[in-house]
Amino acid sequence: MNAVPLPWSTAWRIARRDLNARFRGLRLLLVCLFLGVGAIAAIGTLTGSIERELATRGRAILGGDIEVQVWQRGLNRGERQALAALGRVSSGTRMQAMASANDSFAPVELKAVDERWPLVGKLRLKDGREVGAPSDTGTWLAEGAAERLGVKVGDRVTIGGQSLTVEGVIDDEPDRLSEGLSLGTVAIVRDKVPEQAGLTAPGAMFRSKVRVALPTDRDPQTTVDDLQKRFPDAGFNFRTRDRASPGAERFVSRMGEFLVLVGLAALAIAGIGIGGGVSSYLEARRTSIATLKVLGATSGDIARIYVLQIGAAALAGSVAGLIAGVLVTPLLAGALGTLLPVTAGFVFAPGALITAALYGLLVALIFAAPPLARARAFPPMALMRARVSPLALPRKAVLLPVGLGLAAIVALALVSAAQIKITALFLAGTAGVLILLGGLGWAIRRLAARLPRPRGPLLRAGLANLHRPGAQTGALVTALGFGLSAFVLLAAIQTSLEANIAKRIPQRAPDYFVLDVPKDRVGAFEQAVHEVLPRAKIRTVPALRGAIIAYGPEGRMTRVADLKTIPEKGWALRGERGLTYAEEVPEGNSLVAGKWWPKAYAGPPLVSVDEELATAVGLKLGDRITIAVLGVERTATIASFRRLDWENMGFNYVLVFSPNTLADAPHNLAATIDVPAGESKAGLLRKLAQAFPATSVVETGGILREARALLGQMSTAILAAASVAVLAGLAVLLGAIAAARASRTYDNVILRVLGASRKQLLLLQMAEYGLLAGTLALVALALGSGVAWAIVTQMFEFDWLPDWTWILAVLGTGLVLVLGFALAGSLPLLRAKPAQALREL
Repeated sequence: MNAVPLPWSTAWRIARRDLNARFRGLRLLLVCLFLGVGAIAAIGTLTGSIERELATRGRAILGGDIEVQVWQRGLNRGERQALAALGRVSSGTRMQAMASANDSFAPVELKAVDERWPLVGKLRLKDGREVGAPSDTGTWLAEGAAERLGVKVGDRVTIGGQSLTVEGVIDDEPDRLSEGLSLGTVAIVRDKVPEQAGLTAPGAMFRSKVRVALPTDRDPQTTVDDLQKRFPDAGFNFRTRDRASPGAERFVSRMGEFLVLVGLAALAIAGIGIGGGVSSYLEARRTSIATLKVLGATSGDIARIYVLQIGAAALAGSVAGLIAGVLVTPLLAGALGTLLPVTAGFVFAPGALITAALYGLLVALIFAAPPLARARAFPPMALMRARVSPLALPRKAVLLPVGLGLAAIVALALVSAAQIKITALFLAGTAGVLILLGGLGWAIRRLAARLPRPRGPLLRAGLANLHRPGAQTGALVTALGFGLSAFVLLAAIQTSLEANIAKRIPQRAPDYFVLDVPKDRVGAFEQAVHEVLPRAKIRTVPALRGAIIAYGPEGRMTRVADLKTIPEKGWALRGERGLTYAEEVPEGNSLVAGKWWPKAYAGPPLVSVDEELATAVGLKLGDRITIAVLGVERTATIASFRRLDWENMGFNYVLVFSPNTLADAPHNLAATIDVPAGESKAGLLRKLAQAFPATSVVETGGILREARALLGQMSTAILAAASVAVLAGLAVLLGAIAAARASRTYDNVILRVLGASRKQLLLLQMAEYGLLAGTLALVALALGSGVAWAIVTQMFEFDWLPDWTWILAVLGTGLVLVLGFALAGSLPLLRAKPAQALREL
């Protein structure tokens, strides 16, 4: 007679009575899900909040619906008329300048605006006023500039030789985020000031910006496409309200993608702990399961009862993780609020929270399915003698739930991915790591069974424990491998980022950049610098701006305007870029192909190209490049390819021309000044401002501080996310030890009966875990450092600068923790009473 299956309500009553109110036995599952789901919920909520702010505030951030930018010239009459026909227009210029007052000097980012600025929003001052453009003889100053110059509202400052009144100190600039990286604190003036100061003379380095507020029925991107077709060679850079701050969007997208992947890694690691915790939980209820089966419960009944128990625990852990993710988001937002627009207070993002919960529950399903299937499929007597004859895993029974769970995780990850390729590679890498560690566990068992037996009884028993029936070697190898690899990964990323921040940036940057040095006054400029800094090193280069408009073999050149998409790493094709010419190979550059032109070269125009750009667009020696400089087209033949040193923060140009190509174009020089250690910089800014009022000086200190702050925030985010993975790894170690506890109790009791002391049993545990940990430390070193290298160099494009001493120290600490956990997990086994344990068999 077939048994009648228990209804779900009855199964739930049995499950609820057996389920401890504090989830005793399932706490490891709760902790693992809490860590993984909490990390993904916080990451998804934060990045979603920032992306929504960027999207909804795009018009205010940009200061209009579209922006048109061009270097070193204003718009001509036809271009202005075309934009004016689209809607309300506000135009102005951006450049670097020097400000002075009270014998103090400060480099400023000069922002010249017309009377219609800002088209969207208002400028808020420190005194609470909301205003627009300043008067013709006034300026709005950033707080940093006012403090450095020692001025207040009503005082006079000189900018580019023009005397202006400080009409207010800026509190909130509506379109600040769209302006990009600032090379100095901002000073806002009227649009006529730069021209009156001579800052927009031919060859000067400035940008013209025009913002347009479109009618509500006009699409910004369609408008930009039409303008690109109408003015293909104008050198325009366009932005729309949908991409008001591409740099911020790129940063948020990349960081968000990486942190989500780290959260998934933490969940993958936690999943192993879930499997171990569920195995340990079901092992502790082995007798109860067998009793239920003897009393007539079917395998389906057993599955329903324990699925409900584990599901309740998984749901509780996931909900706790979701709550923690929401609660921690304001703290993360506070840390990033000065850098990116983040919604203040608590943010409820249903999509991110649902995604995090789904990830958690799917991982719980995948890793809990095997132990559930094992308990479900075996008859009562097999469960009773499981310690003597360990249960085998019914593979067919787990294929369906595990396969469906894995397919759902892959689909969810790819659907929600910003970069599908990176996510797919991560998923493949995770699967590869699991397969690698699983195969390594199998190999260690096989090798341990074939190795000669050591003479020492403890080592011999420890080696036997690695391959005996029911050994937890596979689970321990996976847990230890993931845990130790997480330690190495964390240390390698941390030290590489710190090395990039602390070593590379400060050591290799010049102290000052100087723009718009008149080319006919180079000698006077150098003399002015050396009067203040006699040992300063000065380097000057011609500085122009231009756009690549065509490239390729002569007669078959490709026009950039005809490209549907810009090739990857072909960023130099977008809009205008810095151009220069030189008689010799520039400092910090090295030729990789071709030849450099001789001095006093007077032949056909030649150009040397950055090898990365050449590779990206398929250029060859002898091909031609056409550029537009101030509206004039010039074509040159490619004579060589160069490798650039982008890290020295000096002058690096993708295109360097022979002097006869560009020397006749209106331009000035740019310069770097390196100040020897110990030499005072006092007086340099004053001297340059007096002798060259139209020249702009940029101090690298502020740039480096901003770069270090940005990299520091990235480092903190990475370390915080990686710490979650490490915590999950530690939880996994505890889970693996807990899962092995029942069988270890039986083994220890038998050995105690045979005369083994507690000290010998403890040393036996240390020998087994020591052998595994020592072997896996080498695997973790290679695996963790390999993943860290990929993250640092490929995802963030930084140098690989790990501190191996620190990494080995951290790995050693991980080994000590592993042995410490093993010792802590073994102590309860040593207290087991042989008589009581044997009666329970």
